[in-house]
Amino acid sequence: MKVELIAYTPEPEETVAAAARLCYSSLGASELKNDLTREEVVALIKKLVSSGHLSPLEHASFTFAIEGVSRALSHQLVRHRIASYSQRSQRYVDEQNFLYITPPSIAAHQEALDLYKETMEVIRRAYQKLSKMVPREDARYVLPNATETKLVCTMNARSLHNFFRLRCCNRAQWEIRELAMKMREEVRKVAPVLFALSGPPCETEGICWEGEFSCGRAEEVRHRWKT
Repeated sequence: MKVELIAYTPEPEETVAAAARLCYSSLGASELKNDLTREEVVALIKKLVSSGHLSPLEHASFTFAIEGVSRALSHQLVRHRIASYSQRSQRYVDEQNFLYITPPSIAAHQEALDLYKETMEVIRRAYQKLSKMVPREDARYVLPNATETKLVCTMNARSLHNFFRLRCCNRAQWEIRELAMKMREEVRKVAPVLFALSGPPCETEGICWEGEFSCGRAEEVRHRWKT
């Protein structure tokens, strides 16, 4: 899996702080960034995130190039609706030599791995034959969820906070969790304060909402906070 932050709002933290400043002061639009120190930016962002006043975060957006992920992952990713997506088309791109993602549980089990690879080759041959019989847009119906895909995804900072809250959780499906962790790592490089408190509730609040399905990490985090 490869994740690269290819574009983002210039000075994302300053932009968010300026928007927050409008909410909390009588300054006019042209004055929002005047004399805005780094200390004020940090204080404003911490105030926003800790109070749950996240609308100013919507003014900063981040664009990622993603590859080496499966169609199974992309089906989950597009459920996050406050975002923009561009994905490699199976209608126009020839998939006769499609790559596929292998789950770690299968890779670690030789018999399962052999069966998996054998099945993928059967599918590959079926796709190649169907492509000669029918339009490619119909032949693609035989392709599996494991098919590797590439996409570009843009989210604002508020949507990313929600995404990280859900998908960085240990209970999230392994592949999209790996994606979320890589995306969080990328945005923290350019907006460390904005995403310092982004992640699952166990990390940010010491609370878990998974009930009987909890991995137990919230208790560990609470203990760490106390010590």
